[in-house]
Amino acid sequence: MAVLIRTSDLPAERRHDAWRSIVCDTLGPLDLRIDAGAPLRGEIGFGRLGAVGVGRIHTSTPHSVHRTPGLIRRDNPDHYRVVLALDGSPRLEQDGRRTVLGRGEFAIYDFTRPYELGYDAEVRLAVFSFPRDQLALPIDAVAELAALPIGAETGAAALAVPLLRRVALDHETYRSASAARLSSVVTDVVGAAVAERLDQERALPDDSRQRTLLLRVRAFIEQRLGEADLDPAVIAAAHHISVRYLHRLFESEDTTVAGWIRQRRLERCRADLMAGGGQSVSAVGARWGLPDSAHFSRLFRRAYGMPPAEFRRTHAAPHEPAGLVR
Repeated sequence: MAVLIRTSDLPAERRHDAWRSIVCDTLGPLDLRIDAGAPLRGEIGFGRLGAVGVGRIHTSTPHSVHRTPGLIRRDNPDHYRVVLALDGSPRLEQDGRRTVLGRGEFAIYDFTRPYELGYDAEVRLAVFSFPRDQLALPIDAVAELAALPIGAETGAAALAVPLLRRVALDHETYRSASAARLSSVVTDVVGAAVAERLDQERALPDDSRQRTLLLRVRAFIEQRLGEADLDPAVIAAAHHISVRYLHRLFESEDTTVAGWIRQRRLERCRADLMAGGGQSVSAVGARWGLPDSAHFSRLFRRAYGMPPAEFRRTHAAPHEPAGLVR
């Protein structure tokens, strides 16, 4: 992600014009409204994730940006935007609806129609932009939800918020191949969250629904890796699908449900063993759903070429007391 502007790098007398240029010409076309005498402080970064534009904005200066009818007539890219409040309370208005987002909430808005996005105090935002046809939902249906907050309490939104946050914060670390795949994941999960809020899940294409369901299943597994009785029947029941359909979801991943659970458990065990600490090897296995020490040792040796105790001796942090390796 390229830093488009960092006001601390500029003399005070140039900051307003430079900020206006970035907001209005690069991220716009938009109308920036700011008190001429306000001391401007902030930073804007921007990058791409396949077809998805990803922006980060941090500012402590109250101001607002407006998408006006005149600017729409001049240039009207067919895009949706999603704003996620990382910190602070931005306000968003479109189609007569006005909302103030709380931390961890996001909202969708249509770039082809007038809107206002403003800040009265310090904010950190992530802003995503993507073509409207990538959302796979009727435009008039999405319009019902424009500028309304979507929280992370349940369903697809509980996946969307942490995903959007991580993509915005970790954008620089993604390779181009990963970025292209993540682009589809972002639009799928946002679409699913919007569809749930609208009660329009049936309007999503089958492949989009399946990808989003797989993300939910993975998140469910991640939260319950320490439960030794976690199995396909438990996972399927929690998601109101058949075990057979659950197995079909994982076919495209070139693994099985049980294989994925085993892989994630072993990866968690490996990380704990490398970190050291006061737990015995058997306690590490039990922590991540592998309470049978002999079985844990066999699985670990098969995955990493040595039993867990030996792995710990050769990879653990140097400060770990040797007496804990057993």
